[in-house]
Amino acid sequence: MSFACHIEPFTDFSSSVERALQAVADPAVIAQQKQILIKPNLVNSQPPPITLPVDCVDALIVSLRRITQAKIIIGEGCGDRNLETNEIFSRLGYRKLTEHANVELLDLNHAPLLKLKHPSCRIFPVMWLPEILFDAYLISVPVLKAHSLAEVTISMKNLIGCAPPSHYQVGGSWKKSAFHARMHQAIFELNSYRKPDLCLVDASIGMAEYHLGGPTCDPPVGKLIAGRDPVAVDSAGALLLGRDWHTIDHICLADGILGTAAAGEGAYARDLSMG
Repeated sequence: MSFACHIEPFTDFSSSVERALQAVADPAVIAQQKQILIKPNLVNSQPPPITLPVDCVDALIVSLRRITQAKIIIGEGCGDRNLETNEIFSRLGYRKLTEHANVELLDLNHAPLLKLKHPSCRIFPVMWLPEILFDAYLISVPVLKAHSLAEVTISMKNLIGCAPPSHYQVGGSWKKSAFHARMHQAIFELNSYRKPDLCLVDASIGMAEYHLGGPTCDPPVGKLIAGRDPVAVDSAGALLLGRDWHTIDHICLADGILGTAAAGEGAYARDLSMG
């Protein structure tokens, strides 16, 4: 049975990623893709679990290669005000990954852009986003973390890394700082323009209080979350962090429009029932 959202116990990336994808992915859909964009969470150059372990992406690529010959691109646009994305790719092992995996790296902060319009959006009635988001099957691969402004940062929040600093950096602050003032509405509107086709969340450890530091989850969460519905994935992730998704505005805004949060509750309940 294929689920919109699934929580997989974590043992190691090579086996757990494969099992997680088998639970949710449609092989026929993936097989027909010409181009796949993997969007990890590499907000800065700090090591995991602040950022996504390269081993997670390596395992994802291996699993994808079993069913598709699509061109695979790892794309990120870091938020760090002092570093470029390519420096972060190198520091965190992603450039080395390309030496044995047939993949490319792309700095989304400097990628060709499309101008898009969504008049119903209050913050971004016009939005500039990388063209490749609309020319590829998009996989959001975040780390499960609490967040100081968004409450949680999971699959939908992860897409802020796609926004170009040329349009969304305010002053000399973080490269995506235009999202900060009304974070929840901004996340919802961004995903209204482009939501992930597939999500894979590294919840093997988890950041308990803050996305850039502080304590990790104790005990470690010990899970992966996978799904075709980003709202379900994010509600499940919130529950794994001990938070009620009903109190997280961007999940509430997206529920019933971009996906169904109840499907994440169902995944969480199934996981609990498995012990």
